[in-house]
Amino acid sequence: MKVIVVGGGISGLTMAMSLHQVGVDVRVYEAARDVTPLGVGINVQPNAVRELAELGLGEGLAKIGIATVALAFFNKFGQPVWREPRGRAAGFAWPQYSIHRGRLQVMLAEAIRERIGDALRTRHVFQKFAERRDKVVATFADRNGVTIAEDEADILIGADGIHSAVRRQFYPEEGAPNFAGQILWRAAVETTPFLGGATMIIAGHFHRRIVAYPIAPGTKPGNLLTNWIAQMSVDTKAPPREDWNRKVDKERFLDAFRDWGFDWLDFPKLVEETAEIFEFPLVDRHPVERWSFGRVTLIGDAAHPMQPTGSQAGSQAIVDARLLTSALLVERDPVAALAAYDAQRRPVMNDITLRNRNFGPEAAMQLAEERAPNGFKRVEDVIPRTELEHISRSFQQAAGLDPAGLNARPSLVPAGARYVGV
Repeated sequence: MKVIVVGGGISGLTMAMSLHQVGVDVRVYEAARDVTPLGVGINVQPNAVRELAELGLGEGLAKIGIATVALAFFNKFGQPVWREPRGRAAGFAWPQYSIHRGRLQVMLAEAIRERIGDALRTRHVFQKFAERRDKVVATFADRNGVTIAEDEADILIGADGIHSAVRRQFYPEEGAPNFAGQILWRAAVETTPFLGGATMIIAGHFHRRIVAYPIAPGTKPGNLLTNWIAQMSVDTKAPPREDWNRKVDKERFLDAFRDWGFDWLDFPKLVEETAEIFEFPLVDRHPVERWSFGRVTLIGDAAHPMQPTGSQAGSQAIVDARLLTSALLVERDPVAALAAYDAQRRPVMNDITLRNRNFGPEAAMQLAEERAPNGFKRVEDVIPRTELEHISRSFQQAAGLDPAGLNARPSLVPAGARYVGV
């Protein structure tokens, strides 16, 4: 069997690695000139780390990321609201990695070139697909719109992100992504560690918050490359298009966070030390009723573009790829396999997309703001611990982050498994 993957991001590259592992011929078509380390930080959750480790990438992850041991929520005054262990500290057999998105993407691309040769083809802009009998044919163009290639396969997988051209063939009237009325300013800067050097923090409330976590060792001894985000509600209905290269000046937002200097992290100082800051709108898409249509399906942000609440998008994209591979191993007929993947995966991802709109696990911070806008002495006086535990537990279960369940379940793609087809 032969598969075309449209999109050379984290989901598409993982998809190619996974298919190659089970003996499927695969090609990845990417619009960019090359896969370069663009972007800032993401968190790869243990469920996704397990999948990458089973692809032989565990050591590579450990070299380029930081094993996160805790997630901590604070109010706007820097007072602790909730803290929970993460990764191995939470009982998982695999760590959680905070990592530079671009470095992860480059690692995947290099692994593909080493294992599959020229399977990754850059500078190919997807134009359209058409099904012809028992095949699907994809057409690609250069950056000027001139057709340069046509390829035929048994399956086509759209992994081309929130502006997916593959998805647009299914839903031509969908329009622009759904804007949530907030802007994120993001960057990474080398600085001294905070809270032990392996903690992800989120502070504030729904309309104004910050996020910070280390994503790599620094160039100077003792320093860490630290990812930070400032997020705020804005009064605009025309958000900027998502663009990894949209640089802005810190004065666009810093005044709103001038007094967010805590004894454990001086956020304004962190921003002042940063050379390049990037701006992104907070967007997602409404859940849809189908991802799979015949011999074509969607994964990652092309299938379920979600708000970054809960650090789920990248991790779930990796799991998508493995579940789709698993479906192909179980269902010999490719069309039946894509339908089975859709039926299993889409309801779960639609649920997480909607949970993220409701602040996901960060809802505890909003409760603290609503019940104690001027701060508190003990968070338990404001939010009972049982309520905090319920918020955390319900989201983790929905996201597949139960340590006992993940540790005990069989591999999605068993070692040595091969696709045999019809």
